[in-house]
Amino acid sequence: MSKSDYKGFNRKSFLKKLGLASAAVVSGPFIMGQGKSTSYQLEPRRHPSQKISPNDHVNLGLIGAGGMGQGNIATALQYDGFKIVAACDLYDSRLTRCKERFGNDIFTTKDYRELLDREDVDAVVVASTDHWHDLHAIHALEKGKPVYLEKPITQKIDEAHNVIEAEKRTGTPLIIGSQWTSSIIYEKVRELYLAGEIGELNYAEGYTDRFTPRGAWQYSIPPTATAENVDWKTYRKDLPDIPFDPMHFFRWRNYNDYGTGVSGDLFVHLFSGIHMILDSLGPENIYATGGLRYWKDGRDAEDVVLGLFDYPKTENHPAFNMSLRVNFADGSGGGSSIRLVGSGGEIQFSANNLILRKSKMPDAPGMSIGDFSEATRKEYEEYYRQKYPDQRADIIEPGEFEYRAPAGYNARFDHHMNFYRAIREGQKVLQDGTFGLQAAGPALLASDSLREKKPIRWDPVQMRVL
Repeated sequence: MSKSDYKGFNRKSFLKKLGLASAAVVSGPFIMGQGKSTSYQLEPRRHPSQKISPNDHVNLGLIGAGGMGQGNIATALQYDGFKIVAACDLYDSRLTRCKERFGNDIFTTKDYRELLDREDVDAVVVASTDHWHDLHAIHALEKGKPVYLEKPITQKIDEAHNVIEAEKRTGTPLIIGSQWTSSIIYEKVRELYLAGEIGELNYAEGYTDRFTPRGAWQYSIPPTATAENVDWKTYRKDLPDIPFDPMHFFRWRNYNDYGTGVSGDLFVHLFSGIHMILDSLGPENIYATGGLRYWKDGRDAEDVVLGLFDYPKTENHPAFNMSLRVNFADGSGGGSSIRLVGSGGEIQFSANNLILRKSKMPDAPGMSIGDFSEATRKEYEEYYRQKYPDQRADIIEPGEFEYRAPAGYNARFDHHMNFYRAIREGQKVLQDGTFGLQAAGPALLASDSLREKKPIRWDPVQMRVL
């Protein structure tokens, strides 16, 4: 999200407009829960349902037609305003699959430059391996093609600055594909936070744990894949030549030559969501540890990473601390969640629901006088009664509120809709290049901190290592 999207809409201005905090603000019908909890269902975002004329269609080209790339196209095509006309990948079978899935008439190539040169391609979805993100995005922007770029923005921080420079120089829309910033759940969390429902923030935590081979990046490798049907030389980009290795091609996230580790892949989602909710620029201190604990299958990326991050005080939030975790061998079954903790409560949320728990600090501190003499205890009890006179008991109000997304809700669809409107209507994207680097920078540096065994200082404004 561009910071200008929320200009003038920080916590202070929100509370001034609201007048008071209200946890029951909800856009849809509610369902009363049992006991002390109350449950609400949010309404999905409304999108135009009318038939879009062919002149208003956005013709998409896909660069990187693996599972994520094809998944993005399938999501975009749920809206009548998108159409796919071209696909690029370095593996023959994926290009064949694109024709099977999206139509035999689409253009396919192994050379992304051929795709970008086509006049019928209006915009591109870039879902290539991380180490190709910068060139694919920059060349598309320079061709005037708006870009939906999978997270993280790039493999390295200096590459991200090059992408941002191209974005600003060309004026072409760029959106980073971390979809939770478009989620109605995350928007509700933001609303509750701005309304002061948890008091003053002091701590945040998040985790994404997994307990499946596929979740740990052990993707399927076709036994017939060879250097004859995979453009291995192009895939390696500027890396030294090595013999064709299908593990490196199909399980690329496992290797630091091509990917960004678990922090670049998964911490970045947690950073994106928290930064959107708080309108934060990011942390200033980064510490991480971890290692390769279980998936010793030849990979050099860690499977357990723990990170600690210090956020400075800004006009939008107080100083707070955050911890993040990824565990690819989580015997409890895995899962993902984020928690914001404040002086008056907490918000815990995941993809499809959030729970607001409110608490109130006692006005009186209580007494700890058991180790005093009898005379001192009596003296203190009289002092305490005068300082904290008895008050009438308060009515006990519900302390827990749950908000749920409707069944089948898809935040990625909302994210692609934002991309469409940026192209057709000039609407601001929710994650431009700057936002993307502010989320990716600390995620990438967490891996550096782990491997270099030292804390790293980060300037979240200039987006530079100090």
